[in-house]
Amino acid sequence: MQDIIAKLTAKNDEYACAIADKIISESKDTDEWYEYFDEFASLLNHPKSLVRNRVLHILAASAQWDDENRFDAIISDYLAHITDEKPITARQCIKALAQVGVAKPQYIPRILLCLHEADLSKYKDSMRPLIEKDMAETEKILIASDL
Repeated sequence: MQDIIAKLTAKNDEYACAIADKIISESKDTDEWYEYFDEFASLLNHPKSLVRNRVLHILAASAQWDDENRFDAIISDYLAHITDEKPITARQCIKALAQVGVAKPQYIPRILLCLHEADLSKYKDSMRPLIEKDMAETEKILIASDL
């Protein structure tokens, strides 16, 4: 497992991104990567935003296999990235939350509440409308899936 963590946090971002894409892609059809959920979750607060971006999507892809409700232990940390210090990571989190909510509908009310309460004032005027658009799209998906 240390090997996969090393690959996801490699200095070569292109390589690390390819590994993450493989995990995300395979997680659509199989739970093979779910056993590493806790290890992936340990990267949620990684100092490098590109690592956080990757792991947010990996965890979202794993949510559909989460019969053990491991997501319960990380949902607060996950939601904190709605207002990540890096606006790109915030956007990645918000987009991934649609997948989390569809897989784990019990989180939809909490996700929606966090989206509504998010303080976007720290982001530049050029980024804020993009984040708001992502929030609206995620909210639309979550509300539609919760009907």
